[in-house]
Amino acid sequence: MNKHHESTGPADEQQITLRGPAELADALPYLMGFHPDDSVVMVALHGGRGRFGGRLRLGIPQSPNEWEPVADQLAECLVSGSERRGSRPDAIVVFLCQDPADGVTGHQTMERLRPFAQLLRTACGTLDVPVLEALCISGGRYWSYCCPDGRCCPEEGNPLALPGTTVMAAAAAYAGIHVRGSLRDMEARLAPLETAGASGQQRALDSAGAVLVSRILDSEGRSEVAGETLELAQALMDRLGRAPTGPPSAADVNDDRLISHDEAAAVILGLQDRETRDRAAEWMEGPEAASALRLWRVLARRCVGPYVEHAAAPLTLAGWVSWSTGDEPAARVALGLALRADPDYTFAQLLHQACNEGLNPETLRRCLRGERGVDADVEVEVRADAGAGRQDSREVHGGGDVHGGGDGRRAGSRPRSRTVPAQVTKRRRAAPGDTGPGPVVVRRRVRVRESRRQGRRGSRSER
Repeated sequence: MNKHHESTGPADEQQITLRGPAELADALPYLMGFHPDDSVVMVALHGGRGRFGGRLRLGIPQSPNEWEPVADQLAECLVSGSERRGSRPDAIVVFLCQDPADGVTGHQTMERLRPFAQLLRTACGTLDVPVLEALCISGGRYWSYCCPDGRCCPEEGNPLALPGTTVMAAAAAYAGIHVRGSLRDMEARLAPLETAGASGQQRALDSAGAVLVSRILDSEGRSEVAGETLELAQALMDRLGRAPTGPPSAADVNDDRLISHDEAAAVILGLQDRETRDRAAEWMEGPEAASALRLWRVLARRCVGPYVEHAAAPLTLAGWVSWSTGDEPAARVALGLALRADPDYTFAQLLHQACNEGLNPETLRRCLRGERGVDADVEVEVRADAGAGRQDSREVHGGGDVHGGGDGRRAGSRPRSRTVPAQVTKRRRAAPGDTGPGPVVVRRRVRVRESRRQGRRGSRSER
């Protein structure tokens, strides 16, 4: 069985041969980028030598009544997804990963999951794709559901190899592949706070909601809230960017201390507007990406109590930034949690599918860069036409439904009309001697965007 890696360096593609269940079990964290605890993982194999292809992961259903339909769905998803990417699998490898509960042995855990393993094997066989191997990994040991020989698969299981001592570990280190700990650890970085500060955060969200919701429902107030949200988010990113980083747990605690409950509440609620979220998605690369990711993680942790569903927006943004910067394991974890918070969140659905199918995020990055460039041009035209005597030095970020929002539009579709950010409108109203009043700017900007939305039919003079 072979595994092909694309090295991050100039070296040619590596070919790694895995021999037997022990090396398969050792390879799993490197395939996923983390230890997938409490998970069923299925990996497609292609060709006579078993080249690894597509893979999928799902939390193991707690109720055995769910195992059969889940097994059928997973098999169908992996096979059809592989076909869409180019070829039908020739075989499949199944992993069931679950540590023993208190008072339970690894062997008992393996036996409890045996019917699920058999259902997965049957579901794949129904699609004419055999399961080459099915392993249970529990309590630092592994068992094979396919091996009939007790001499190589004793009742107490076989111990996993020590970390970093196998050929897969060496090849992964050479290729720059890192294992980030367990799935549970990665999810904990994004989970709602359970400390004493959670109640204070909930009160801040209640207070902010009483003020912001009515403003968001008003067309003019909505644009003002959008501008305020993005301005505050940028200030918080700058604050986080100046703070030192350290180990993940310590860094998260420090980041939480840097952002107040009221600041977090204002940005969380502002991001519930799809267009505001889209504009925040432009912080996806370069120096901005790292501080944006830290901010989205903080905000996801601040969605406490009845505001858990609000975490879908910052979690999706965290997944998008992770995917955009090449961290696919972290992207899948964040997007999976976003869909757990809100299964109908379209942005998360589309990104999750694109990430899992191995699409290149550069297509979406180009769309967002293009939107930013269009908006910058529009802003210059508006200011010149309004006769303003000075210019705002702050960059105005644009955004649109380029990656699919709540209206179900596809990635790359043309953005619809949007209004001017709040900071521009407010400054034009407040600045003495400014001959371009706010309402004129708003109408002019909308007219330019509407012309662009209609396929750029009008000439510059018409606009």
